[in-house]
Amino acid sequence: MINRVIIIVMDSLGVGELPDAGDFGDQGADTFGHIVRENPDISIPNLSEMGFANIDGAAGGKLAAAAPSGSFGKMREESKGKDTITGHWEIAGIYTETPFRTYPDGFPEHFIRDFEKAIGTGVLGNYAASGTVIIEDLGPEHEKTGKPIVYTSADSVFQIAANTAVIPLERLYEICATARKMLTGDLACGRVIARPYVISGGKRVRTADRRDYAVSPPDDTLLDNIRNAGKTVYAVGKIHDIFGGRGITESVHTESNMDGVRKTIDAVKRDFSGLVFTNLVDFDSRFGHRRDPAGYAGAIEEFDAVLPDIVSAMKEDDVLILCADHGNDPVHSGWDHTREYIPCVVYGSHIKPGVDMGIRDSFSDIGASAADMLGTEPTKEGVSFFDIVKK
Repeated sequence: MINRVIIIVMDSLGVGELPDAGDFGDQGADTFGHIVRENPDISIPNLSEMGFANIDGAAGGKLAAAAPSGSFGKMREESKGKDTITGHWEIAGIYTETPFRTYPDGFPEHFIRDFEKAIGTGVLGNYAASGTVIIEDLGPEHEKTGKPIVYTSADSVFQIAANTAVIPLERLYEICATARKMLTGDLACGRVIARPYVISGGKRVRTADRRDYAVSPPDDTLLDNIRNAGKTVYAVGKIHDIFGGRGITESVHTESNMDGVRKTIDAVKRDFSGLVFTNLVDFDSRFGHRRDPAGYAGAIEEFDAVLPDIVSAMKEDDVLILCADHGNDPVHSGWDHTREYIPCVVYGSHIKPGVDMGIRDSFSDIGASAADMLGTEPTKEGVSFFDIVKK
């Protein structure tokens, strides 16, 4: 039996459009492929050696290894959506049959009035926008009036931005918690997100103190099953927020991808049985949403450079799974997530090298496999691939 599974979500690093991508306005999306096309000198020897570029269709096989050290494949999304919560919940073994409600025209006026009354102040914005753009557009008025900035996107999110010199961080979190309590029932929204920023060098810069207030999963996930078995579920990054703390025994927030890697390594060096579940959000938030293929390529190279440090920290009975939760093609139109296959690379002393798992039917096969490896209760959805890849 495997003692511990380490799942690292390379947030938004999709590997090509799903068959139904056109239904989501994402026909032609290919996050990894387009990053490689736009950055032909990209160097990711460790990911390539592990088998990432051997995945069917991944950048046309340009970076494929002759003899991969890990097993690899790609996965369809069964759930109806392409957002963070939907992707992570499916990885952990549950489907989202009905997409979370979105608000392309802003939130209803009656809700905004009730929300303003609840927090004791008016708000600015209430429309779909890029977070980095709206704080520049509405920042001066916010800083003059003290009114928080409210906005949304193509995802099911209610985002609240504030200059921390105007609205202190803890007060911003209180405002977000109020919104979370109100956005239920017919107004149900996937996440409320605190988006604090500061003025640095004359520019408005978002800080690493983001906090997500998500709806709770409707059923037990892989995390609950592992915790119920008396094992540790160690969440790194926004994993705690995505699952509303459910099924998690320990958690730590992160400031960047590399901070996430450091804290993952710290967890792996500890002695416990169970799951380390990490989200590296910079790929998505700093480069995918901002449509920055060069920056995205640099972030992948940066992660590739520290991948050996993660492997070195692993114990004999650890298994590493690298995956994503959706796409966010930085050369696609718009500035939102894209409906894509996700990669899955599996590595460890007990994993066969070079096994091509092909195309799996669901992200939830990851959770099903992790449960199988750890000997816990099976996940509600998903089919384990452990028998295929184990030595």
